[in-house]
Amino acid sequence: MPERSFKPVHVPDEILDRFRRVPVATVWSAVNNQLGVTLPYMEGVRAYTPGRRLAARARTLRFLPPRPDIDQETRKGEDAPEYRAMARCGPGDVLVADIMNRRYAAVGGDVKLIQLKMNGAEGLVTDGAIRDLEVLEEENYSLIVYAQDRTPYGGRPWAEPAEENGDIQCGGALVRPGDVIVGDDDGCVVVPSWYAEECIDWVEEHEGAEAFVKRKILNEGVRPGKYYPPSPETKEEYRKSLGNNHS
Repeated sequence: MPERSFKPVHVPDEILDRFRRVPVATVWSAVNNQLGVTLPYMEGVRAYTPGRRLAARARTLRFLPPRPDIDQETRKGEDAPEYRAMARCGPGDVLVADIMNRRYAAVGGDVKLIQLKMNGAEGLVTDGAIRDLEVLEEENYSLIVYAQDRTPYGGRPWAEPAEENGDIQCGGALVRPGDVIVGDDDGCVVVPSWYAEECIDWVEEHEGAEAFVKRKILNEGVRPGKYYPPSPETKEEYRKSLGNNHS
């Protein structure tokens, strides 16, 4: 088997489309159990636009505690870190903000986030809070939102945007620029960009095998443990049922 490459890659839209059709729970299984990443799930980050599936390339923004020197270096109007980060977001991209798990600190409200709307970005994921959610909905921002909570606050007194387009954490998960964020109502999982295609191949086959197993359980009226989790033999039986010859 060739040595795996960890070099970041651009994940194409067709891979993102495939991720939008599968459950986050199975994506987690691939990244955790198959790849061995122990913390790919963003803990405490939940859907605020329920029923909408997310699969998008991460564009990252990091917050730090406020201090006068950082303020002077980074608060630069339209060239501030948050606006540079949002400028990187277009269709297929999502802004991911590391706000240090400050539950009630917001990345911004409807005025700041209008940049994401104008750019056609997929949404916002943060381990902080979402502000002005009703405005985003009423004015059709079309953003998919994941956060810890809702808030009237901005980032202060806890945090100010400091750096963009670097490695961050969000909800305890590592996020690197270009990684795929996959979300449904169970929450968000981070898929390294270099693993995305391999991941979705495994997830799609595993989902098919599980559906195959459920039919066997129902048809035979047996306890799920007879066939679940799917063994290599059961997966091979599933492949043959599709007329596939690969092993």
